[in-house]
Amino acid sequence: MSAKSPKVLIAIIHYNTPQYLKTCLNSIFSQTYENMEVIFIDNDSPDKSGVDFVRENYASEENIGDAEKANRKIEIVENKENSGYAKAANQGIKMAIENENPADYVVITNPDIIYTPEYFEKIVARAEKDKKIAAITGKVYKYDFDRERTTKIIDTVGIFAYRNRRFIDDGQGLTDEGQFDEEREIFGVSGACPMYRREALEDVRIFDEYMDEDFFMYKEDIDLSWRFLLYGWKNIYYPEAVAYHGRGTGIKRRFFNKDVLANRSKLSIFQKKYSFKNQHLMERKNELWGNFFMDFFPIMLKKAALAFYMTFKEPYLWRSYLDYLKQLPRILKKRKIIMANKKISAKEMRKWFKKQSDYIHKT
Repeated sequence: MSAKSPKVLIAIIHYNTPQYLKTCLNSIFSQTYENMEVIFIDNDSPDKSGVDFVRENYASEENIGDAEKANRKIEIVENKENSGYAKAANQGIKMAIENENPADYVVITNPDIIYTPEYFEKIVARAEKDKKIAAITGKVYKYDFDRERTTKIIDTVGIFAYRNRRFIDDGQGLTDEGQFDEEREIFGVSGACPMYRREALEDVRIFDEYMDEDFFMYKEDIDLSWRFLLYGWKNIYYPEAVAYHGRGTGIKRRFFNKDVLANRSKLSIFQKKYSFKNQHLMERKNELWGNFFMDFFPIMLKKAALAFYMTFKEPYLWRSYLDYLKQLPRILKKRKIIMANKKISAKEMRKWFKKQSDYIHKT
């Protein structure tokens, strides 16, 4: 790649997972794409060994050979408090955009991601062919950290949306047998390793936020993807670029309601509470009334079933609903901005919401 190639800034958001940093950083610094910078943001991890490891092995020039120095630019940021994944991601995005030499693309990366060497060369080349691409992801497989080996099990090939407003990582848990080899437009891009176009991020910014900081963590990636679509941008799955993901929450099939119930017990209470609250925030922000009434019955059936389930199985979620109500006034202000700036109609948006029976990767 020439020096004039688009600049990519990669922000690694880290919290207490030092065991993944070596494989992640080595995969980044082994890229064939050269015009990259890396920011390592530690979100006040109790265990400081991760920051120490990065500083000693990647940020110190003593440990970098002369041939590598040009391609190994890393900045370490140590936050004094954990104010959430979304805020840390926005911190990285602002550092990329407000730089005197701003990045053309911003990548938000989990530490348990491993990129194949040509990942960014391929994915940047694809994004450059269509200036309406806001977010793009490659084919992401599960990585087995216990056995230190790659797999052919899909982690994500993008976000899939159902008419009842349930969202899943498409393909997750399935063995890749070629059914995910075609590029396509998708509802959204998973937050594990998205690449965002700078202009798109600036276009959808609200209250100086790119990812919604009211979410703290979980579903901020879906919310941002939804907003991109409303503003007339595209989200793309590009299978030629391949990465691997450890995914601390595990690889779970969630295509149908029975899958959700079967795996519900494996989720932490923390994850359930934030996911529940943020689902409501996301819908309230982005839903178009025409589509809500079109899908009224599947949406309300899901809500009624969930209310019944949580009353008897997970009553602590009612506290999360109260938290949602407390945040509602600010969310409604954000909604007002989104509705005033959206570029597409309810009819155009409707194509992204599918019936469960329409899901094509069923086996």
